[in-house]
Amino acid sequence: MMADLYREEHHIFREAFRRFVERQVSPFIEQWEENGIVSRDVWRAMGEAGFLCPWVPEAYGGSGADFLYSVIIAEELAKAGAVSLMAPLHSDIVGPYIAALGTEEQKRRWLPGAARGEIILAVAMTEPNTGSDLAAIRTRAEKDGDHWVINGQKTFISNGILADLVIVACRTGSSDSGAKGISLIAVERGAPGFHRGRNLKKMGLHAQDTAELIFDDCRVPAENLLGQLNRGFYHMMDHLQQERLMACIMAQTMAEAMLAMTIEYARGRTAFGRPIASFQHNAFKIVDMVTEVKLGRTFLDRLIADHMAGKEIVADVSMGKAWIAEMANRVAYQCVQLHGGYGYMEEYPISRFYRDVRPIPIFAGTTEVMKLIVAKRLQLI
Repeated sequence: MMADLYREEHHIFREAFRRFVERQVSPFIEQWEENGIVSRDVWRAMGEAGFLCPWVPEAYGGSGADFLYSVIIAEELAKAGAVSLMAPLHSDIVGPYIAALGTEEQKRRWLPGAARGEIILAVAMTEPNTGSDLAAIRTRAEKDGDHWVINGQKTFISNGILADLVIVACRTGSSDSGAKGISLIAVERGAPGFHRGRNLKKMGLHAQDTAELIFDDCRVPAENLLGQLNRGFYHMMDHLQQERLMACIMAQTMAEAMLAMTIEYARGRTAFGRPIASFQHNAFKIVDMVTEVKLGRTFLDRLIADHMAGKEIVADVSMGKAWIAEMANRVAYQCVQLHGGYGYMEEYPISRFYRDVRPIPIFAGTTEVMKLIVAKRLQLI
């Protein structure tokens, strides 16, 4: 099915980006992990090469490419174990908010810089006491003349330290307005009252800057409202389909990479005078993983094709996000086990993959929330 969508230019693009990753990403992952953050240089290099926001129209600094170019970038980063470089978040989760909801002035102001890697993007939804329940957001924005004044705190914000522009979900309606009283406001680096807290230490994704953001009488121009007033919750719901699809792409590709490296290792590693892959128990484990990974790829390819065709696939992508993310973690567990003690060593890539794949069943909506969405669509609850 995907063979019908990919054209020669897609294959050329994949090879070009793969070479970019080999030269300018993979050699620096270990250093970025130690630093707890990736270098801004790689963002600018990606922008200069046309690897950020490739879908952005030429009028705003992009190349007007189709969604498959974004798929390729996400896959190649995941395959290289470089998911801490959150370019897909920047390009395919946050950028589309600006393109879909922004005024002409906002698009011309922010999209070219985002495509060049000069304006790094983030979105701030999660709060210390509000995760998947976005309708319970407490961060508040009050109108004061020609400004919004924002007070509140966000946490677990990916790209939070590096971000030059953060789309912040704020309550602009009454305290009991629920989903109907939320708006999206763009907060730029240097805004008065906008502070960054800790670069949070995590189990995995060590090179990815995940931060606390604090808004203390943060003043933002009124024209930074993104989309319609008090419609922010619905704007977020409109964009979650693609966000969850990107999470599926990351998880699936990581599962494929972990399986490939484990099969190679199991064929070469010997125990009791024979390759560990040749023991029936281990062979059956590998066969089970190959089966699940192939099922995941088939499901994912259908999701990508349907998404590109403009279909509403909220329920299907929620199933995919739940199943593929959990499958990737099952694969990670078995792959580390087959590596034995070496699987626990940082010098082996499987160790980093094991850590980095773990949050995918959590972010962009937990597995449990995905199942709740599907259950509601089936009118079960």
